[in-house]
Amino acid sequence: MSPGSSQPDRAPTHRIAVIVDDGSNPFELGVATELFGLRRPELDRPWYDCTLCAPTPQIRMHGGLFTLSGVAGLDAVSAADTVIVPNRPDPLVTPPPPSVLAAIRAAGDRGARLVSFCTGAFTLAAAGVLDGRRATTHWRWAELFTRRVQLVPDVLFVDDGDVCTAAGSAAALDLGLHLIRRDHGAEIANVVSRRLVFAAHRDGGQRQFVERPVPIVPDTSLAPLLDWARQRLDRPMAIADLASQAAVSPATLHRRFRAELGATPLSWLTAERVALACRLLERGERRLDLVARSSGLGTAAGLRVALRRHTGLTPTAYRRQFGPGRPAPGLTGPADSH
Repeated sequence: MSPGSSQPDRAPTHRIAVIVDDGSNPFELGVATELFGLRRPELDRPWYDCTLCAPTPQIRMHGGLFTLSGVAGLDAVSAADTVIVPNRPDPLVTPPPPSVLAAIRAAGDRGARLVSFCTGAFTLAAAGVLDGRRATTHWRWAELFTRRVQLVPDVLFVDDGDVCTAAGSAAALDLGLHLIRRDHGAEIANVVSRRLVFAAHRDGGQRQFVERPVPIVPDTSLAPLLDWARQRLDRPMAIADLASQAAVSPATLHRRFRAELGATPLSWLTAERVALACRLLERGERRLDLVARSSGLGTAAGLRVALRRHTGLTPTAYRRQFGPGRPAPGLTGPADSH
């Protein structure tokens, strides 16, 4: 077993290097190791080969409560399919070490997937890999971040293909599960999320967490409506039907969805239907018209359009990649031409 590696020496399926630097956030490091570093024999498939690496032999973690040692050097980055970069405790004060930036640039140049949690987006920006890219970071640093890159506000994470950024420490879980979903499919991501007792997909974005002059008491009245709708995804359902079930006007329903979920009723409903269609395809269902009807997407043509818009794959390509008998996953791209 190599230093900092979670797996014994073998031909890796998907290698992940997690860079740890002075001031790294222990929670975000824990998220990375929990999602990608633990053995998961219950999944009955090859998992990630996760390695912790650092620019120096001793790393003082954020807050100074403990130091980390015994991990691999930065040469581990050169063999990784995915590189998770360190956050910056104060982006205005502490720049990343040149050796870390060089390792990130080299990984990006050879096509590795680059991932940041919270202010790690500033590390990616300092390495020059966010130029012209969409990205996000914690709302507290949003104004500073917009001076450097194209900020996507009010989201939990941004998947820009080979560069993925999470908004905050807890949003690292959202992005990590998204990457598992992208690599292994929705069913496997759901299994992992249940082990974590964490939602496989959280609707909404950062705006509900931004500091406000007056505290806002969250309205939880949508929960029964969401459960009601999820049980009826195979049936025709208009926004007026949702509003009627909630006993509010369509305009009020729209405002509540925006306030609580950061999404419109239609976008939420479509996302739920696509998720159901993905689960059916992963279980091996080959009749696209049945998948479309069962998920409420109407026709096979409607299924193709919705699935491609949300996953980048056609139904056939999605089933081939994530359905029964699929090959061991490696680094997968978001698009398919069939």
